[in-house]
Amino acid sequence: MDTIIESLEQFFSYTAFANMTLGHIIMILIGITFIYMAIKKEWEPLLLIPIGFGIIIGNIPLPAGMQIGIYEEGSVLNILYQGVLKGWYPPLIFLGIGAMTDFSSLISQPKLMLIGAAAQIGIFGAYIIALHMGFTPVEAGAIGIIGGADGPTAIFLSSRLAPHLMGAIAVSAYSYMALVPVIQRPIMLLLTTRKERTIRMAPPRPVSQKEKIIFPIVGLLLTAFIVPSGLPLLGMLFFGNLLKESGVTRRLAETARGPMIDVVTILIGLTVGCSTQANVFLTSASIKIFALGLVSFIIATFCGVLFVKFMNLFLKEGRKINPLIGNAGVSAVPDSARVSEVVGREFDKSNHLLMHAMAPNVAGVIGSAVAAGILLAFLG
Repeated sequence: MDTIIESLEQFFSYTAFANMTLGHIIMILIGITFIYMAIKKEWEPLLLIPIGFGIIIGNIPLPAGMQIGIYEEGSVLNILYQGVLKGWYPPLIFLGIGAMTDFSSLISQPKLMLIGAAAQIGIFGAYIIALHMGFTPVEAGAIGIIGGADGPTAIFLSSRLAPHLMGAIAVSAYSYMALVPVIQRPIMLLLTTRKERTIRMAPPRPVSQKEKIIFPIVGLLLTAFIVPSGLPLLGMLFFGNLLKESGVTRRLAETARGPMIDVVTILIGLTVGCSTQANVFLTSASIKIFALGLVSFIIATFCGVLFVKFMNLFLKEGRKINPLIGNAGVSAVPDSARVSEVVGREFDKSNHLLMHAMAPNVAGVIGSAVAAGILLAFLG
């Protein structure tokens, strides 16, 4: 009888019930909340469902030494997590983004690239604030990149600068990407007048196929020569775009923007979620990172909208830019551009801003990769 009881006790000690803590319960509830928001609100479901389910998986408490947990070297989850830790996944994501992105709006309206650049101020603003909050320079750089609203870039940079903060940084970046409509709309309304919201912009000029082919080559040379440290992201972004626009590599482009990016998105979301184990994630540093991420995102949106208003001071009547597209300077493609369209149509149903907003939006993708390269060069 004693043997049976001892066996049952030993079995129970290996179950999750025996190792459960309040922290694990909190994180599992957070994971369920992510899944709820993805399904009910349709906020970035392709990201929040893998991350949410990963949070649940990562917070099933296990006894040490079972070679199952994501932080146990040699486990399956740990091997998959190497793509995050070593920065393999983000360049592959950028390859897919490049293969699905049409840069026509940016090529036809190059001045709108400045809006994407202005929005990156949020990254450096958060960096300065993080330094004053006690984070080291490398930690502050990794945290600041959240303001670019670019999950893969945040993962890439944090894997190089502050891997111990990667879980909080990645979840924060993807959370704010999902909350783009909630965060940006009030800021846009606060900073603009009704008259500004109804500004009509001239249609973008047609862009030739030759221009589309030349753009990724010139874009790579200009950005990579200035910031070589951003090459893994910039190189893959422009390479993917060349596959799309060349017209002779359609099959490769379809693979990059279809099955490949889907597989990598699943792996990056799931493993990032799994990395948020309660004992690692529930810290005061994580709370600060979420707060700083929000501040960074707000600063980026403020700077994008205000920069358009500044540009309008020098533009003639009839050529002014609708400041509602300023929010699209963050690189949450295409969600922030859609916010510009939706808010614009609230005040003028026939005024379509999406095509114009895509220019600073794709410029923001390039800008966040350049900003990551700058931070990596100075802090790495």
